[in-house]
Amino acid sequence: MTVAPPALAAPVLEFENGALGFGGRSLWSGLDLAVRPGEFLAVLGPNGSGKTSLLKTILGQQRLDSGTVRLAGHEIRRGDRSVGYIPQQKLVPPGTPLRGRDLVTLGVNGHRFGPPIPRRSDRERVDELLDDVGATAYANQPVGTLSGGEQQRLRVGQALAGDPVLLLCDEPLLSLDLHHQRAVSELIDRRRRTHDTAVVFVTHDVNPVLDVVDRILYLAGGQFRQGTPSEVLRSDVLSDLYGTPVDVIRSHGRVIVVGVPDGHDHHDHHDEVAE
Repeated sequence: MTVAPPALAAPVLEFENGALGFGGRSLWSGLDLAVRPGEFLAVLGPNGSGKTSLLKTILGQQRLDSGTVRLAGHEIRRGDRSVGYIPQQKLVPPGTPLRGRDLVTLGVNGHRFGPPIPRRSDRERVDELLDDVGATAYANQPVGTLSGGEQQRLRVGQALAGDPVLLLCDEPLLSLDLHHQRAVSELIDRRRRTHDTAVVFVTHDVNPVLDVVDRILYLAGGQFRQGTPSEVLRSDVLSDLYGTPVDVIRSHGRVIVVGVPDGHDHHDHHDEVAE
C-alpha cells in the first residue's frame, strides 16, 4: 500500500471559516486551517488571544460562533479518545494518594463507566506507556513527591493512552527547567515521528521546540497569521498583525520580539518566541 506524503494526506484537523468570540469581542474569525498527520503546529500569541479557546473547541468543550471544525473528517465529539491532551504543568500537592502508575492508569481506563476493574491488559498497557515516557523508575512513587518534569512525563503517558491521532499540548513546558523542557519536547516529537501523530502545541516561547515545528499559527488582536517560522516570525508580519511597529531580533539562534503593545506581551519588555 502506498502511503500519501504528509503534504497530500487527508487532514487530521480542519477548520473552515472558523470564528470564535468572548465577552463581546472577536478572538479570531475566518480561520481556515488544516493540520495533517505527523505535522507539528505551534500556536503563539498573547494572553487572551484565544489559544486555549482553540484547544477547547478541538476538545468539543466550546462551540464555534460560526464555521466548522472536523477531526479526521468527522464532527468533533467531546471525550474523543483519538485526541490526546497534555495540560499545563501543575504540581500535584505532596500527600496526594496517587502513584505515578495511577496517573497513567487513569488515561487507560478512566473513560469507562463504573468502578475500575483491574485487567491484565490494562496493567500491560500502563507498563508500556511508563516505559515509553521514561517513567518506569518512579512509577510506584507518590506523584506529589516527584519533580515537575517527572510529573509532566506521566501526563504525556496519560495523554498517549488512547493512541491518539492528534495530540493537543497546552503550554506543557510551563515552569519546567531547560533539561525537562528538552526531555518533554523530545517525547512529544518522537511520538509524532514514530506514529504520525499530529501535534498542536500552544506555547508562549517556541524556542524549546523550534527545530521540530513545521508551521506556526500566531493569534493576536482578533487576527491571525500562519506559515513556517521564517514566514511568520518577521518584523513586517507581526507589525501588521499588531497594528504597530514590532521588531523581530535574531540572536544566537533565538528571536526576541520587541515593541509588542502593553497588555499583549508575556514578559515585561519583550516576548522571546523563536528563530
